[in-house]
Amino acid sequence: MTRQAMLLAFALSMMLSACGARGEPAPGAVPEVEQAPPAVADSLVLTLAGGATVWLAEGRRAADSAGAPCFERSVEIRRDSVRLKVPLLFTGSLPTRVDDSTFRAELFRDCRPESAYLINIKDGMPHKIAP
Repeated sequence: MTRQAMLLAFALSMMLSACGARGEPAPGAVPEVEQAPPAVADSLVLTLAGGATVWLAEGRRAADSAGAPCFERSVEIRRDSVRLKVPLLFTGSLPTRVDDSTFRAELFRDCRPESAYLINIKDGMPHKIAP
């Protein structure tokens, strides 16, 4: 095979490979569409000393092992115009007051409580409660 024939064969194979599927679903197949989280209003759940408030804010969709859906929400501490999001903590239950500067919240994963945390309103960092 000559060099020119090899180049022509290579170019032809490249053009044919470009004509393949482009990630489109097969005819008649319905593509799966990821649903956006529902628009849920923020909810005030606690009022603590010094005017600090604890809110359930936006969240994420989840499903339990049987496939039943739920919505796990993030936790925010608000004081005046400052909003402090508790990092990596999504819950499906209401946080509870421990004292004037601390509250308790449960981390949910797949619609089930996984572990409990104490959160100080000053820094918003969750500290795991030993089982």
